Amino acid sequence: MFESLGSYLIYIALLLIIPLWAQSKVKSTYKKYSKVATSSYLTGREVARKILDDNGLYDVRIEEVRGKLSDHYDPRSKVVRLSSDNYHGRSMAASAIASHEVGHAIQDAQDYAFMRFRSALVPVASFGSNMSFFLILGGLLLNFTGLFFVGIVLFSAAVLFQLITLPVEFDASNRAMSQMVSTGVIRNDEERKTKKVLNAAALTYVASALVALAELIRFILMFVGMNQE
Repeated sequence: MFESLGSYLIYIALLLIIPLWAQSKVKSTYKKYSKVATSSYLTGREVARKILDDNGLYDVRIEEVRGKLSDHYDPRSKVVRLSSDNYHGRSMAASAIASHEVGHAIQDAQDYAFMRFRSALVPVASFGSNMSFFLILGGLLLNFTGLFFVGIVLFSAAVLFQLITLPVEFDASNRAMSQMVSTGVIRNDEERKTKKVLNAAALTYVASALVALAELIRFILMFVGMNQE
């Protein structure tokens, strides 16, 4: 019993530690390179506008939003939203993040398959994420394997969303690097430092996917155990 409890506590600790470590890595890397200006000395907004215009995306707007690292691309409104620090900042961190979000706008314009698939999954993944734990918990308490199985299926949709997010984010970062160099936002000798910002940001998505996948495997093993009793 104590062995089993110890293993479970270690498992829970890992689920908490992995995302916290990823967030810490992002914050420390961002803090470091938000103090290093690019050779072009463009603001995040200017970088985003330059790359958008160079790719013919004149209809995509850029807006400033509140919050720390709240940057994102809204495909419905065709808007790149940058947090204040990155909107006005002239650092490598600001340029990297602005370019990454523009990478999503380019994906959208080019009908990137993984992005389309992820967008289609949003309602299913959202519903699955919200409802799955209630169904799984109900299945456990009532010892009702059918309810537990439905919960696993719904949770699988949320996990699939996390996994599909990875190629979308990695591709956006690759596009960002390519665009920053080709448009002269950064020099070739600045690539390594800029990549560190993008790689750190990607860690959060990798961590989320790993945690979700580990949870799914645990639920499946629990379901198998229930059927063997």
